[in-house]
Amino acid sequence: MVRSDGMNYAPKHEAKPVVEAGEFIFAAAALDHGHIHGMCNGLTEVGGTVKWVYDPDEAKVETFISMFPGAKAAGSLEEILADPEVRLVASAAIPAKRGPLGVKVMESGKDYFTDKAPFTTLAQLDEAEACAARTGRKYMVYYSERLHVESAVYADQLIRQGAIGRVVQVMGTGPHRLNAAGRPDWFFRRDDYGGILCDIGSHQIEQFLHYAGCKSAKVLHSKVGNYHSPEYPELEDFGDATLVGDNGATQYFRVDWLTPAGLGTWGDGRTVILGTEGYIELRKYTDVARSDSGDHVFWVDREGEHYEQVSGKVGCPFFGQLILDCLNRTENAMTQEHAFTAARLCLEAQDQALNTTPDTLRKPAAERRGL
Repeated sequence: MVRSDGMNYAPKHEAKPVVEAGEFIFAAAALDHGHIHGMCNGLTEVGGTVKWVYDPDEAKVETFISMFPGAKAAGSLEEILADPEVRLVASAAIPAKRGPLGVKVMESGKDYFTDKAPFTTLAQLDEAEACAARTGRKYMVYYSERLHVESAVYADQLIRQGAIGRVVQVMGTGPHRLNAAGRPDWFFRRDDYGGILCDIGSHQIEQFLHYAGCKSAKVLHSKVGNYHSPEYPELEDFGDATLVGDNGATQYFRVDWLTPAGLGTWGDGRTVILGTEGYIELRKYTDVARSDSGDHVFWVDREGEHYEQVSGKVGCPFFGQLILDCLNRTENAMTQEHAFTAARLCLEAQDQALNTTPDTLRKPAAERRGL
């Protein structure tokens, strides 16, 4: 994994199979984002068998097969959907195409596992929600900043153990490095990527719902801006939002594409979780100027001050739980309601920001300087 390149973030962990070889067969389709490799790493490490891969771009298929040599190149998506052995299709399509693809997969009788953001419009979400209810198939989402980060998993364990009491606020920062030269054209088209709050903001909202135990929430305020990317007028390189959950817990988060060149990794992602009896801070990918490793967990509770670096110590149970959920039709990895609620709030935050953010903030930096 290249530490400077978030688009190809693909963690690897010790294999801990929950099924026998060949018991859970899945396929990969639409390889537009590099997160597909992390998604498939997670599934194969817990015993999943990737049988097929499909993408119109042969180079992407060749790269995938070099990483997962057991996979065979399919001639079409339909070839995958017609295979009765395939139980799940994993995908990292262009964001605007993820929802329609998921509907097609679910209607074929298979479960669907998509990269975030799972949708770019509320209409796509409504269609997928109706399809999931009608077919009984799963529409699961790779919210990797919680599901595939060991420090985030460890924080969840501390919260469930009652270490910090009841969670009352979650604050998150999700800075990312732009690496514009290595991005595909669709990345800079708003209709394709959906906006920054819809895209990388989805991680933050999903974490808030999970850590604070919220079934739903309301977006109180959100805004977006283009501060430093005048050459990409449809790109939002900054966004933030404030939410309140149905149980009274609150959230503030900030996401951006402004990571400076001097940082040794693609983004200094952090989360601070405040409880009634303590708090937790996660430094997920680095500890600036002190350690180039990730998964740093700091917490203060009734007993004192604590720190642990948890890489390689916790694992990421989501993937094994997902496979077992698909086999047993349970919801231990993530409920369908949670996946859709997080997605809906991201879209609502994005829509609200577009309606309320002043033009002086939304205009590219070069235009603002000319005001």
